[in-house]
Amino acid sequence: MIVCLAVTPDGHLGPRWGRADRVAVVDVTSDGIQSWNEFDVGWGTLHDGGPEGQHHARVAGFLKHHRVEAVVAQHVGAGMQHMLGRMGIALHLANEQRASDAVLRVFGAGRRRS
Repeated sequence: MIVCLAVTPDGHLGPRWGRADRVAVVDVTSDGIQSWNEFDVGWGTLHDGGPEGQHHARVAGFLKHHRVEAVVAQHVGAGMQHMLGRMGIALHLANEQRASDAVLRVFGAGRRRS
């Protein structure tokens, strides 16, 4: 399963997914986390730089490009929730401090692989 989540520089789950400055794209299986790649997306800064539809299109393009199947987040606004639903991307809310812990709990996976 390919999962996307907001991350902070210290490895915590970011508080606002649609306005994240950095996200991780994670490949998780029943054995645990197989790969973890982080991207500086700047969505927090870019969010107010144009209409909401433009921001959603930017996020949607990233998700499609990375073949994301699920999002793990602390908070996602109603508009973004609607967009994810239309794309068929599952949304899982979490409140774990460490981003990797949130992924492992949501997907019931084993340990993280190096």
